[in-house]
Order: sequence, then C-alpha cells, then structure tokens
Amino acid sequence: MEGLTDLEIAKKMYLDWLTAESAVTSGQSYSIGTRSLTRANLTEIRKSVVYWKNEIAKLEGKATGKGRRAMRFMPRDL
Repeated sequence: MEGLTDLEIAKKMYLDWLTAESAVTSGQSYSIGTRSLTRANLTEIRKSVVYWKNEIAKLEGKATGKGRRAMRFMPRDL
C-alpha cells in the first residue's frame, strides 16, 4: 500500500472488516455438493471493526491537532 497515509490504510482496513462482518452475518457457513465453507469467527471480526474504528478516530485526532495531550499541574498547599 505504497503512497497511502496511515489514515487511509486504517479506513480501508475498517471497510474491509465491515465487509467481512456483513458476509459472516449473511451466512456463517454453507455447502455446495461435497464442498463447504465456514467463515471466520464473528466475535473476532467485531473486535477488529472496533479496533480500526478507534484507530481512525485517533489518527483523525492527530491530523486535526485534537489528539490526546499530556498536561502537567502543580499541587498547591493553600
């Protein structure tokens, strides 16, 4: 994926995992003649969807400068 930014890659991965989730929810397994196909575990797919959604949010936050910031404070004895 040469030439793509991390955000573009994250968005593509997110869409790929959503497609996989859609495929699994339409039929976990099926058989045609003597051949059968069993798709991946739906729980693992949903974990990946959440992971990539969070990565997109994190990368978009960095791009806009609204990412996480460390703050320092000094306790005062009043």
